[in-house]
Amino acid sequence: MGEEYRARIFKSGNSLALRLPKALGLKEGAEVVLREERRGFSVEPVDSEAPIGSDWIGALPDLKLIPDEDREIQVRELDWDLRKLRRDG
Repeated sequence: MGEEYRARIFKSGNSLALRLPKALGLKEGAEVVLREERRGFSVEPVDSEAPIGSDWIGALPDLKLIPDEDREIQVRELDWDLRKLRRDG
């Protein structure tokens, strides 16, 4: 476990605010994710380099991504005639 810091909540406009210690290494304007947890809160910096979807991929340890060369895509023509869809549906 890392260092422990104490801070005081204060009012900023119509919101509540929390000053984060400079020792945490965050830069001004840095984006963070605040999560409400069972026994409190957690604050994590947003990793701007993380690929889209990486936040949930780690939650599925058995998930294996399919390499591009193994993907099979079936190309087929679709009938988008709305009159037929309304009639049949």
